[in-house]
Amino acid sequence: MPITEPSTLPYRAVPFDRITVDQFVPALEHGIQAARQKVAAIKAETGEPDFFNTIVSLEKATDEADHIATIYSNLRLAHGNKELLDLSKEMMPRLIQLTSDINLDEELFDRVRRAVQQMDHQEKKAGYQWTVEQKTLADRMYKSFVRNGALLDGEGKKRLREIDGKLGLLGPQFSENVLNATNRFEMHLLKSEEVEGIPPSVLATAQQTARARGYQDGWVFTLHAPSSLPFLRYGVRRDLREKLWRALQSRGFAEPFDNRPIVKSIASLRYDRAQLLGFKTFAHYQLAERMAEHPQKVVDFLDHLLKKSLPRARQELADLKLFMVQNKCTDSIMPWDYAYWAHKLKEQQYSYDVEATRPYFELSRVLKGAFDHASKLFDLKFEPLDSVPVYAPDVQVYRVTKSSDHTFVGLFYTDFYSRATKSPGAWCTRFRSQWVEDNGEDVRPHVSIVCNFAAPTPDHPCLLNFQEVLTVFHEFGHALHGLLSRCRYKSLSCTNVYRDFVELPSQMMENWIKQKPSLELFAQHHKNGETLPENLMNAIIAAENFHAGYMMVRQIRFGLLDFGWYHQDPRQVEDVAAFEQQVLEPADLLPSIGGTNVSCSFEHIFSGGYAAGYYGYKWAEVLDADAFELFLEAGIFSRDIAGRFQRTILERGGTDHPAVLYREFRGRDPDPDALLRRSGLG
Repeated sequence: MPITEPSTLPYRAVPFDRITVDQFVPALEHGIQAARQKVAAIKAETGEPDFFNTIVSLEKATDEADHIATIYSNLRLAHGNKELLDLSKEMMPRLIQLTSDINLDEELFDRVRRAVQQMDHQEKKAGYQWTVEQKTLADRMYKSFVRNGALLDGEGKKRLREIDGKLGLLGPQFSENVLNATNRFEMHLLKSEEVEGIPPSVLATAQQTARARGYQDGWVFTLHAPSSLPFLRYGVRRDLREKLWRALQSRGFAEPFDNRPIVKSIASLRYDRAQLLGFKTFAHYQLAERMAEHPQKVVDFLDHLLKKSLPRARQELADLKLFMVQNKCTDSIMPWDYAYWAHKLKEQQYSYDVEATRPYFELSRVLKGAFDHASKLFDLKFEPLDSVPVYAPDVQVYRVTKSSDHTFVGLFYTDFYSRATKSPGAWCTRFRSQWVEDNGEDVRPHVSIVCNFAAPTPDHPCLLNFQEVLTVFHEFGHALHGLLSRCRYKSLSCTNVYRDFVELPSQMMENWIKQKPSLELFAQHHKNGETLPENLMNAIIAAENFHAGYMMVRQIRFGLLDFGWYHQDPRQVEDVAAFEQQVLEPADLLPSIGGTNVSCSFEHIFSGGYAAGYYGYKWAEVLDADAFELFLEAGIFSRDIAGRFQRTILERGGTDHPAVLYREFRGRDPDPDALLRRSGLG
């Protein structure tokens, strides 16, 4: 099977053109058997357990199964047809059983424990100097066994297997329900008055969607972000904005794709798992391996931000209400009104028309701008590579090298356009990590960014608004974190870092495009190449903190909801909506609307990796705000500071504690008020 054979393609790329759905289960079985054989060989080793024959060997044992699972999970999210989605019911139980069998193997854990003890003994008694990365790998592996049940008794291990088995199926089902609910809705409009205010480029896409769905006339708007967000921002018809908003906010909240039972089951099972392992709540379990360390730190952190931002947010809404009255609108501000009226107020305050800037942010130019930043800061060069197969027609691959010496850095995949088989949102992922082989070969990573932008039409290229430009640079920051990795061990490389640290490189990249020298690099009109006029450039930068209080509270609400589910016992929750309303009440700004719900489509915390970790976005924003101040002092394209950021953060992955890495970069701990200063809330 092509999926299990060593790739003969350039740079050992994945042969997507030869992979079929029916290959995945037998390929995974093959990988699982290989893993079991390697584990058996580790246990049969007659020598005393040590770092190399146990820790390193075990880290590599599941390589083949992990490779198959990585390809499958990435395709399921980015190009998941029904056949591929259904396959999760066969793939996940097999993967979970393999993981459980390894984590709960007493003999294997004993070898790991003895290997760690031997390392400690060698360092203390014999003066042997293990590298920080080696000690981190051993420590992480030992803790992983403990955190996955190695110290439990027989009954405890049996219960843990049951929990993990159920969670492994519920997560994919949650995502599938959200995707199905997203795809199910359409709003077919036939009258020009119904689309009043909608920009021509958005209408062109809506018209194309209508034709693709068999309608001869009119426009179709969907819940996918490139369609729904512009309608909410520009659509004059309030009743239609309400219809679309209600549909968007009720995904997963009703039959036939009701996620309420799944939400309660996932939260309860995670709580049970944490309790079984000796933790008070799932938040306590998660934060034991995070920068924040303890839930109370997160509670205090969010509370501090909320106290600083809530008064400003309320004043911003009061000002918005006054603006509405001045424009002869006496309606109360409802959730489906905010984007529409805030956009109008922003335009008036800053003479800033988002649609006037869109022609200067054509996707290919924005991407080239990201590449130019990588060149200026990190000496990278990106070249299109057409000899590598892709999994969808609009995916593009780039060969990444060092400009100075042409050293190969990695492969970079881009998958920008929305489609029915793609999960909502934007993310960065990998098809292959980075590591160093025993023979010294530095295996370079294959990294991908996935977005949901409106595809170009025959008459309109893909033109982005500024928020979408931020998305490109954000995900590109994650990609750089993966591409520039220089670690020895795969499980510590790339973005395998604490969840409340992983957003630092991505959010860091957003800072550049809020500076004039950066915008001048790529903000050029897609037709004539003219640079974005200075008045618009000034408006973009000046408007950066528009409604900073509201936006801060919005993010804090997500963090509060996340902790609401995971920082207490969720087993007694009967009504998901009532519970959510109670948790969010301290940060309420707009009326709660019956029939809608955030939890039921909150993939980050129920099917993604941010459970009890959504606060990490704000936590990392403190880091990136503080870090970028150093660039502002030295010059935003300072090679010296960029080189230090690369050596201490981007190259190091999870080889040391992130607090240590950050201090190496900044020379001190982060200033907790840096984010408030940048947001104008300090």
